Amino acid sequence: MIVRKWEKIPECIRSEKIRPYYDSLRRKTLSLIVKRLFDLLGSSVLVVILSPVMLVIALWIRMDSKGPVIFRQKRITQYGRTFEVYKFRTMVSNAEQLGAQITSGEDSRITRAGKKLRGLRLDELPQLFNVLEGTMTFVGTRPEVPGYVECYSEEMMATLLLPAGITSKASILFRDESRLLENSSDIHADYINKVLPKKMQINLEALKNFSCTGDLKIMLSTIKVIFGK
Repeated sequence: MIVRKWEKIPECIRSEKIRPYYDSLRRKTLSLIVKRLFDLLGSSVLVVILSPVMLVIALWIRMDSKGPVIFRQKRITQYGRTFEVYKFRTMVSNAEQLGAQITSGEDSRITRAGKKLRGLRLDELPQLFNVLEGTMTFVGTRPEVPGYVECYSEEMMATLLLPAGITSKASILFRDESRLLENSSDIHADYINKVLPKKMQINLEALKNFSCTGDLKIMLSTIKVIFGK
């Protein structure tokens, strides 16, 4: 997970507002190597340990509603690359044709199994395979769909210097994001103008202060929040 040389970074991420974040990461090359090694080891071990759990969840989804077990969606990761994020399907199979890409409150598209899986964040277990292939990391800015990345400010693009993450400080603080938007008359506009800027401010601060110790603390906080429910 070594950051590329400045001149080899895509032009859309190469600006003076991003340069301070880039310089900070370049000074932490060893920590980034450790981060990637931890991603590889951790995801490999968890896939083996949790494979029986994932099998049970897959069968539950199959029995609960029609459609594929795994939901794939195009998201944006390091250097603006598009990739497919993997999740257990928690909504009806044609959910994207029935409403917004963001869910709010008691979204009628969410299945019975999906509601339980989302509550415990078990729907995100397949992202361990994203971590293995390098398109994601355990801790980092959550991956957005291309349409929302297009709304990033110049400085927000700095979060694309590293792979997208399964969890982050922002995702912990905004874990009830859907409830914040449940009374919105325009979910897209409110997300872009109210929620996204606050999340990205936290993500940029985390990027600036990146450390392996900090990543570990966020992972432990995530576990605490999940089991605290």
